[in-house]
Amino acid sequence: MSLTLLLSACSGGLNSASTNGSTSENTHAASGENQAKESQSTEHLLTDALGHEVKVPANPERIIASYLEDHLVALGVKPVAQWSVAEGKSVQNYLQYELKDVPTIPSELPYEAVMSFQPDLIIMDSAEMVAGDKYEQYSKIAPTYTVGTEQNNDWREELLVVGEVLNKADEAKKALEDYDAKAKEAKEKLQTAIGEKSAVVLWPLGKDTYVVHEKYSSGDVLYRDLGLKVPEVVQEISATAEANWNQISLEKLAELDADYIFVVSSAVPMEELLSDPIWAGLPAVKNGQIYEFDRESSWLYTGVIANSQIIDDVVESILK
Repeated sequence: MSLTLLLSACSGGLNSASTNGSTSENTHAASGENQAKESQSTEHLLTDALGHEVKVPANPERIIASYLEDHLVALGVKPVAQWSVAEGKSVQNYLQYELKDVPTIPSELPYEAVMSFQPDLIIMDSAEMVAGDKYEQYSKIAPTYTVGTEQNNDWREELLVVGEVLNKADEAKKALEDYDAKAKEAKEKLQTAIGEKSAVVLWPLGKDTYVVHEKYSSGDVLYRDLGLKVPEVVQEISATAEANWNQISLEKLAELDADYIFVVSSAVPMEELLSDPIWAGLPAVKNGQIYEFDRESSWLYTGVIANSQIIDDVVESILK
């Protein structure tokens, strides 16, 4: 028993000495663990649409999300660079109240241009944007997340995904709920005032005219959100088309019997358009139900902000 007590005492003394002697080491170890935990808390691991595991910063400050800026602005996020074409001369004008001071980047996202902005997160709209070895190249610059696999993704799903990536899932859901409520109210107003009427969106470019796809861009707003009827000609063209905007032949244009026509970003003056016998013969033109919106409008784009502005334009035009 004496021996046991002696050993216990010695053991206690040794443990005490060991504890006192290693206090500094334990402090450093704890500090290291805290730093590791802190590092982990500043990023989250997500799997993108292409199956890539992406370590996304918790609070990215230098984001490039070309052509997804509508979602960013809706979530209160300002990118480090914004989508543009024509050497930066053409941007999404309807977003410039928030992005007017944001530098432009070419829509094709050259690697050198992306690198120059030193992004800490790159969000790509579709698989097409990272085809071949592009994803590997972009991911060397910054964590790169691809939102969708299709050329035309559902904008609602895009918004929710971008919200998840940016740790703003609740804000994305709220923005979508507010939009749906607005669309529902506008749809009810239109149906009460005009009943079932058809509409079409046309984009004249020089000698050619393009019509919006019934399921994409402003077509999605007119037909799905606002419940306006799809003209037969638009149905025919959309049945085999994949692009947001598709050329309409003069023959098909002459057959267009839409009750309302919305002309967007026309490169041809309205007077010149309406002097053409085909345009002049359209039912909507004869009834004075043709409305024009310039390049400052959001009709060529999509998202909560773009579509909300389109709803306002439609309601104000038809119910004025």
